Amino acid sequence: MGRSQSRARVDGALVAPPTLLAGCAALVALAVVLGVGIGAVRIAPWDTVRILLGHAGLATSVDQQQDAILWAIRLPRVLLGILVGGALAVSGAALQGIFRNPLADPTIVGVASGASVGAVAAILLGLSGAVYGGIQIAAFVGGMIAVLVVYALARQDGRTETVTLVLVGVAVAAIAGAAVGLMIASADDDELRDIVFWSLGSVGGATWTLVLPTAPFVAVGAAAALTQTRALDLLSLGEREAAHLGVEVERVRILLVVALALATSAAVAAAGIVAFIGLIVPHVIRLVGGPSHRVVLPASFLAGGAAVAFADLVARTVVAPVELPLGVVTALVGGPLFLWLVLRTRQRHGGWA
Repeated sequence: MGRSQSRARVDGALVAPPTLLAGCAALVALAVVLGVGIGAVRIAPWDTVRILLGHAGLATSVDQQQDAILWAIRLPRVLLGILVGGALAVSGAALQGIFRNPLADPTIVGVASGASVGAVAAILLGLSGAVYGGIQIAAFVGGMIAVLVVYALARQDGRTETVTLVLVGVAVAAIAGAAVGLMIASADDDELRDIVFWSLGSVGGATWTLVLPTAPFVAVGAAAALTQTRALDLLSLGEREAAHLGVEVERVRILLVVALALATSAAVAAAGIVAFIGLIVPHVIRLVGGPSHRVVLPASFLAGGAAVAFADLVARTVVAPVELPLGVVTALVGGPLFLWLVLRTRQRHGGWA
């Protein structure tokens, strides 16, 4: 057994970190190629490369119809899916590390519930038609307000207890859910259709003007998480132990919760509610690559992005020309997978899945 194989087994990894990261990156590349190539108009991989090189000024583009379909419609959709999936997965992985809870995901701090309130309010107020990107802006603002409320209520004497933060997040989510229910009760048929479509998740409305503003927020959240990999590893030992080892627990928690809330709010605002990505993907990565956050975080980002991109490909092709909601596809796959992980964990007497 080689040294790298021995190190992988010691760390609880089934696959060596470089291999895992390379595999996740290959999945993202495959998702891009298939996502931009498959549809009513087929675009061969080599034509995809020529079109992309053409927009970079390095080659002559091919058929103008293919060029327009790939560049204006499919590529923004695929890239938005990767950004959304990456944001949700890396946020879930980091939050699970912060709270030392394998059930933690981006909804635990109220982001999704707050974003839902903002989006539904925007639909009822007619902002989607009156203001460009009105739903996305309102959802982002709602998600951030919810996070700030959760953190303000959970903080006492300069500290924030993890249990209190989680419980406050659950309470705020319940209140937000009630508010959404009241607004739905007053919606007409057209508004109700828009609300249901948004709540089930979709990247079908992706354009470059939606992708470009989303990317910086996702990048901030991912970068903040990657700078705290050592702190997250030490937090797995317990808050007191991490503090003794030099981790400023409260500062790390505030930094990550705010940064990840930014990324998750942007993702939810852009694509609506996409279920299970932030919960399942980090579990699978830990199962395959071990518990080290230096591996878990970047691998979760790549795998989450690939998962959403593939799910969107299924959503728009499996019953074409009808398009399934993205959140339905991720739930159909994520639900059984999560159940399998729970049963597997119980059989192994607890611990990370």
